[in-house]
Amino acid sequence: LEKQSSGVNVTSLPILVTSVTLDGLAQLSNQRLFFFFFLCAYLFMLCSDSLVVYVICSQRSLHRPMFVFVTAVLMNSVAGSTVFYPKLLVDLLRGVRSVQVTLRVCMCEAWLLYSLGTSSFLLLAAMSFDRYVSICRPLLYTVVMSPATVLALLLLCWLLPVGLVGTAVLLASRLPLCRSQLSRIYCDIYSLVSLSCGGRETLLSEVYNLSVIVATVLLPAIFVLFSYSAVLSVCLRRSRSFSSKALSTCLPHLLVFCNYSVSSGVEVLHRRLQAGSQPTASVLTSIFQVMIPTVFNPVVYGLKVTEIRAQLRRLLGCQRAD
Repeated sequence: LEKQSSGVNVTSLPILVTSVTLDGLAQLSNQRLFFFFFLCAYLFMLCSDSLVVYVICSQRSLHRPMFVFVTAVLMNSVAGSTVFYPKLLVDLLRGVRSVQVTLRVCMCEAWLLYSLGTSSFLLLAAMSFDRYVSICRPLLYTVVMSPATVLALLLLCWLLPVGLVGTAVLLASRLPLCRSQLSRIYCDIYSLVSLSCGGRETLLSEVYNLSVIVATVLLPAIFVLFSYSAVLSVCLRRSRSFSSKALSTCLPHLLVFCNYSVSSGVEVLHRRLQAGSQPTASVLTSIFQVMIPTVFNPVVYGLKVTEIRAQLRRLLGCQRAD
């Protein structure tokens, strides 16, 4: 019951919250069907990602910067899926409609998922830089994309999101909370901030979260578009054979980039436009944001990257070695 005390609604006052209730499972009508669906998706992702990573690591001809970044993206996919799928599968198998997790575990899950997600955007930006130098500045490629540069880019793509997202989680953890129930299947920073009572601290957290999105998603996306625009400009001035070969190396990365962008964009737009009025749609979009890239990426890299496809066919016995 809502009571009034000195003109203040007591339901808007902070409460001591030590756990969060995730009731998104209640929006999945047939949980056994969803269990087998997500189990197949998880197993497919593990097998396909592992196969592509194995091929890249085992073939010395693929030990090049572009494939290093491909491996990093797929490793991010495996790590993020392992944070998400096993817990979801256990909950679906149990047939529960809501799950209670401690606030600390919820914060940790949000930190891991957001760090890995934003890291993938930065890795795609690093790939676009690699393609730009290779096609637009070929004489400088071996100097610019040296092993030291590749290592530095990898560390930047992994450590920068860890620090920025970690700070966002720290700010969210210090907010006074007025609610403890989320219509979600997994924890995320935006939802945790939405549980707060409002005020200056909440505004600071929201502004910081927006700056993190700009730094780790928007700016890398702009850089990717700029890099591939420059590549396209060069290809239009060169021969058809050169253009065909150059663009074929860029197409898989563009497809993966579009996949990440569309998945994340739909989730963000749904949050802003629906504002939680349709919990079923909110749960499904949050699931697909994690599931679609993890399933789609190994298929793109395995089928669209010529060198990887050739090695996969040889490994699987579809053709004889040259």
